[in-house]
Amino acid sequence: MEPVYSPVIGAVIAAYKMLGWQVRVTGAEHLPASGAAVVATNHIGYLDFTFVGFGAHERGRMLRFLAKQEIFDKPVVGALMRGMKHIPVDRFGRAQDALDHAVEALRRGELIGMFPEATISRSFVPAAGKSGAARMAMAAGVPLIPGAVWGSQRLLTKGRPRNLQRNVVVTVDFGSPIPYVAGEDAGEVTKRLMTAIEALVDHAQRDYPQQPAGAADRWWLPAHLGGTAPTVAEADALAAAESAARRDRRRQERGQQPR
Repeated sequence: MEPVYSPVIGAVIAAYKMLGWQVRVTGAEHLPASGAAVVATNHIGYLDFTFVGFGAHERGRMLRFLAKQEIFDKPVVGALMRGMKHIPVDRFGRAQDALDHAVEALRRGELIGMFPEATISRSFVPAAGKSGAARMAMAAGVPLIPGAVWGSQRLLTKGRPRNLQRNVVVTVDFGSPIPYVAGEDAGEVTKRLMTAIEALVDHAQRDYPQQPAGAADRWWLPAHLGGTAPTVAEADALAAAESAARRDRRRQERGQQPR
C-alpha cells in the first residue's frame, strides 16, 4: 500500500492535464516490471523527478529518489518526501549513509532514481557524473538503467523564473541497462553510464518537437544547438562558485570562518 505516493501521483497527473503538459515516454520496457534497479538520468530542472517518476509509473512502478536533505527539512514537502520513501542525502555529511539506505531499498526490490550529476546542469548538457549510481547498482547486483529528460527546463530550472505555460512537451527516454561485471571499477561503469545518458539527451534534444518562440526564448536550448544557455565551461564555473558559497554558508552555520 502507498497511502502517500499514490495520491501524489494522481495529483501530479491531474496537474499535467490541467496545464496541458504533454509528457511523452519511450523505453519504459527497459524498466523491470518487478524487482530492483537503479535509474539514472540527466538533470535540467527542479521538476525532473516528477517527470522521470511519471515515466516509471507508465511501467507500473514507483521510483524512490535520492534527494538533498534540505528538501526533507521543509515542513510539508519533507513529510511528503518521507511518506513516498525517498532517501535524503546530506551533502555536507556522510554521503555513504544515503548510499547504504539506497542499497537496502534495492535489496527489498525497490526502484531507485538519482541524478549522477548531483546538481542541475545550467548548460543543459550532461556534466561529469559521480559514481554513486554505479556503486549502488553493483553493490545490490541490480540493473543500472540510463535515462534522459528534456523540456522540463522550460518550466522550472536554476536561475530562471517559474514558467507554467501550457502545452509544453516533456520527453522521458529510458535506455537499455549498462553492462558491468562484479568487482569492476565503479568509475569505468560510470563513464559508460554517462556516455549512454549523453546519447539519450542528444537524441531527445535533436528530436524535440517544439522550437523557441523567438530569439528571447532560445535560453532553453544548449549553446551547441544555437541556444543562449551558458556554455559547458560557463556552467562549470557557475557550479563551482555556487558550491563554494554553499560550503561557506555551512561553515558559518557551524560557527566557523568561511574560506
